[in-house]
Amino acid sequence: MKKLFVVSGLFFLTTLLTVTLFALNTPQDSSGGTLPDLEPLPVHPRVEQAIAFFLPRMHYKHQKVDDALSEQMLDFYIDLMDNQHLYFLKSDIDKFQSYKFTLDDALRNGDLRGAYFMFNLFMKRFKERMDFILNKALERPFDFEKKESIELDRKDAPWAGTKAELDSIWRKRLKNEALSLKLAGKKWDDIVKRLKKRYRGMEKQMFKTESEDVFQVFMNSFCETFDPHTNYMSPKLSDDFKIRMSLSLEGIGATLQTEDDYTKVVNIVPGGPADKSGLLHPNDRIIAVGQGEKGEMVDIIGWRIDDVVQLIRGKKGTKVRLQIIPADASLSDPPKTIVIVRDKIKLADRAAKSDTLEITHNGRKFKIGVINVPDFYLDYDAMRKGQPDYASTSRDVARLIKQLQGAGVQGIIIDLRRNGGGFLSEAVDLTGLFIKDGPVVQVRDSRGRVKVERDDDPALVYDGPLAVLVDRLSASASEIFAAAIQDYERGIIVGSQTFGKGTVQNIMPLSRLFPHNKSKLGQVKYTIAKFYRITGGSTQRKGVLPDIYLPSRYDVLDVGESSEKNALPWDEIEPVDFQPYNPHLHNLIKKLNALHQKRMEHSEEYKLIVDEIKDLKKERELNHISLNLEERKKLREKRDARKKEMKKIHEKSGHDKKEDFYLIETAHILSDYVLNR
Repeated sequence: MKKLFVVSGLFFLTTLLTVTLFALNTPQDSSGGTLPDLEPLPVHPRVEQAIAFFLPRMHYKHQKVDDALSEQMLDFYIDLMDNQHLYFLKSDIDKFQSYKFTLDDALRNGDLRGAYFMFNLFMKRFKERMDFILNKALERPFDFEKKESIELDRKDAPWAGTKAELDSIWRKRLKNEALSLKLAGKKWDDIVKRLKKRYRGMEKQMFKTESEDVFQVFMNSFCETFDPHTNYMSPKLSDDFKIRMSLSLEGIGATLQTEDDYTKVVNIVPGGPADKSGLLHPNDRIIAVGQGEKGEMVDIIGWRIDDVVQLIRGKKGTKVRLQIIPADASLSDPPKTIVIVRDKIKLADRAAKSDTLEITHNGRKFKIGVINVPDFYLDYDAMRKGQPDYASTSRDVARLIKQLQGAGVQGIIIDLRRNGGGFLSEAVDLTGLFIKDGPVVQVRDSRGRVKVERDDDPALVYDGPLAVLVDRLSASASEIFAAAIQDYERGIIVGSQTFGKGTVQNIMPLSRLFPHNKSKLGQVKYTIAKFYRITGGSTQRKGVLPDIYLPSRYDVLDVGESSEKNALPWDEIEPVDFQPYNPHLHNLIKKLNALHQKRMEHSEEYKLIVDEIKDLKKERELNHISLNLEERKKLREKRDARKKEMKKIHEKSGHDKKEDFYLIETAHILSDYVLNR
């Protein structure tokens, strides 16, 4: 997953600050305030040159700063400013083509004139849109009986040729927002009030921009030509990173980023308040924030990420209300409001936990052990100080395995769903609990040198039936463990394709390049190595493909390394020698898969999940949604009916609330393994 840092109890990305939040170079805004005149700071040209010199030499990719990079960088810069083609005109884009093959020269020369010219023109276009919305677009009610639709994702749409075309695009965009409010029971006057408040808030955010914000966006358009995990952090964000990482923080524990005016949840911090609540999930979008049980809900669409953080942060024990659009929501679904109690994020809360799952399989009772591993953690300081009971994933799981064996389990499931990774050493040591010894993963650095990380401990903590449950959010160290278990034929990998994060990052403070400079400088995070399986293939992009596939809603969402722009490619190196634990397991998996498929033919829950995924996929491929009130009502009624049916199936099954379809089916697969091995 992307490298993150902490601000007030929340983690968030440093690079994707939506630039629609920044100010333009014009005299007045609609409320009468003066907008800032943005120009490069004196230090920016030197920093620009330093990053342009440093990255090509130190990054894994060793990319040349040439005309090809310049062309790609221009596309990235435009994309960071106007990803949905909602502000710029085609004539603007044509004008920018004069920079197509000159940005590489500008980088070397410390020339930022083109960067600030393009940015300020974008802000002019942004201001024109705000004026249209606040002074013209909402003058009269929309006709919700008219048969028309809106294109939801416009990143590949042609640029508008005229302001009139943009007016039409924005009219539909506003109509869609108004329709959502109408479906939630709001009257027209209230709808207008809410929408104007939302866009005035976006306009207000423009006043908070600084020159450093523009520089950061421009430098990230350069950094991301290398790969999506290479980013520039401004001095302010670097300070936040250093300070907040050393504090005991209070918040909800969520990874956030700004994307297309929305605050999107990237990941949930294991053991944090959001994780414990079970109410907030990756790819959910937060659209409003309220304090306590009754505080006013503040619309945050279009807000800067740091301002969103300020709203969500708070003291331990206090409540925050979030209005969200769930990741797997139908396009016609209304937002939902959740309440989370803020708390400190403790290492103990992130620890692996175990439970037992009792099922009836083929007329027999089976007791299956389940170990949930939220991330690969290690209390490094305690270990370094020689404390005997320091926390680590592998040590905790070893202890839990012995407890489960004492409880008489017939197999163990390692649940790695939503596990975004952590310490590489813990992934290696965890693998060692299930194999005698041998290589676990290969790491190739930017010079092409390959290091093999090995388990050298011949002790085997558990040699019984094993399954590893993964999903699209299982990443990095999770993929290393799952890949090793699969390559050794030690256990069965169940679930969906994993994330595909097969790269390693490092952080370079720019002060190292300017030892005598007294000004505050930022830092660069860049990719230094790639992970490879012991069979030679990389986990990059492809991740780990399960032995037995279970469909997931994440399969149709833009989640995973392969969905990232400019992600490093999959490749392979020479395999290393190792001895499979069970060289015949792959043959048995074929039988287990057949038994699984037969079982799914009679599963009502499975059929509902598959139907829901098909509908979600169809909606996203269509990329349009009706703006007709009755048609939207029908879409919502269909989804509500499916939810009620799913609830009935759960109640009829008698399963415990904490159990889910994916976990239960994995237990059945493992039971088949016990019977057929």
